[in-house]
Amino acid sequence: MERCLLTTAGHLRGVLYNLGMENKSKKPTPAIKQNLGCHQDPAERRNNFDEVALGFGLEEAVTEAARCLGCKTKPCELACPVNVKIPEFVDLVYKEDIGAAASKIFETSLFPAICGRVCPQETYCEAACVLKDKFGPVSIGRLERFTADYARRNGLITPPPCAPDTGFKVACVGSGPTSLAVAAELRKLGHAVTVFEALHEFGGVLSYGIPTFRLPREVVRFEVATLKKMGVRFLKNVMIGKSITIEELKKDFDIIYIGSGAGLPSPMNTPGEDLVGVYSSNEFLTRINLMEAYKFPVTDTPYYIGKKVVVVGGGNTAMDSARCAQRLGPGSVTLLYRRTRAEMPARGEEVENAMEEGINFEFLTAPVELEGDEKGRLKRVKCVRMALGEPDASGRRKPVPQKGSEFYVEADSLVVAIGASPNPVIQQTTPGLNTNKWGGIIVEEATARTSLDGIYAGGDVVRGGATVLLAMKDGKNAALAIHRKLTGN
Repeated sequence: MERCLLTTAGHLRGVLYNLGMENKSKKPTPAIKQNLGCHQDPAERRNNFDEVALGFGLEEAVTEAARCLGCKTKPCELACPVNVKIPEFVDLVYKEDIGAAASKIFETSLFPAICGRVCPQETYCEAACVLKDKFGPVSIGRLERFTADYARRNGLITPPPCAPDTGFKVACVGSGPTSLAVAAELRKLGHAVTVFEALHEFGGVLSYGIPTFRLPREVVRFEVATLKKMGVRFLKNVMIGKSITIEELKKDFDIIYIGSGAGLPSPMNTPGEDLVGVYSSNEFLTRINLMEAYKFPVTDTPYYIGKKVVVVGGGNTAMDSARCAQRLGPGSVTLLYRRTRAEMPARGEEVENAMEEGINFEFLTAPVELEGDEKGRLKRVKCVRMALGEPDASGRRKPVPQKGSEFYVEADSLVVAIGASPNPVIQQTTPGLNTNKWGGIIVEEATARTSLDGIYAGGDVVRGGATVLLAMKDGKNAALAIHRKLTGN
């Protein structure tokens, strides 16, 4: 059973369009509401790791594209961090020229299948859509995903042309979204690019952090394969900073871009955090997403969660952790968050999906102690109720513990998903590389240059945990600065 929000009016318009009874040269007045697409039924999807959002078919995509007004001021495009030519590609979808629509997106972004799934469009392009208040915005993200998927499945994607080789060589450390963006842009400009990945699978957080029910692995692998066709070289199982230092890498490359991400988990600093059954979200999601522990013993990586799982946090990583845990078949999954739903940094769609799948939410709740049994296994979580006080440095109201409100939540396992810091290996092994108090690499904002000549950085290793789209934006901006550095242009 699918949850499908396609309106009757929208369906009728799509039927008329495909029958040739609607004027394709002139878009009709947008009088229907946004199509939010179809999803797997919650009762079914909580038992599998298949993609939850099923995506548009051609008819739905054309109908949704018809809603776009093609604003001359292009507010959606201006709001996009990577400036995808949104009105133009949407118009091409409306005209059913999907190959051209994909090529139009490729002019500014090589990763529409990824961004269409995980980019928070509601914060950027769709928030700027002029239809938002009365009808709901055009479903730009879903149209982007449709375009990429349709073009991929029908052999309509052609890698963009690359300029003649310049003779310059660039190394990208990490194969996450920011490094992939740098590699794409610099290869198009004719530079030789090599991407180094510490793990055995390319994609960085796209592969180890985001579950397959949000981002199928074949999508990530296809995007990497496209870069390989363009001539980008990929090397895995190489940890820069350990296997090879930055200084050693500089002997073979003209420029180095550090995009090693934020893989250092943030602890709760709560008594009992060393008990058996307590995971960081990094370890838990890596076991599930990258190592496919949910297939054990077919795969080599086991997992232990027991019957009662607790997840701590309120961001997208907490949602991913809770939803992954639910698919492993425990009796219950409970998420603890110290503020209310209104303050949750997670995407609203992900919170809604988690609730539909049966995750229990305990708002205004914080763990203060983890208690174990005689064998050192987690047994229960001591919690305290919170109330919201004055705004803190982040602008959100600060949670304040309430006296006498302590209570217990039974738990066999617990996942800590309260944030992550930049991977520290490169910073610790590269003398002269300036960092902030969180371990993030300090860069010049306009150029992404670090304190060392010829070394650039971006993405989560600079920002801390942020979105895929902002990491890609960093990569695009850094690529232009690197190109200027290399060529003087």
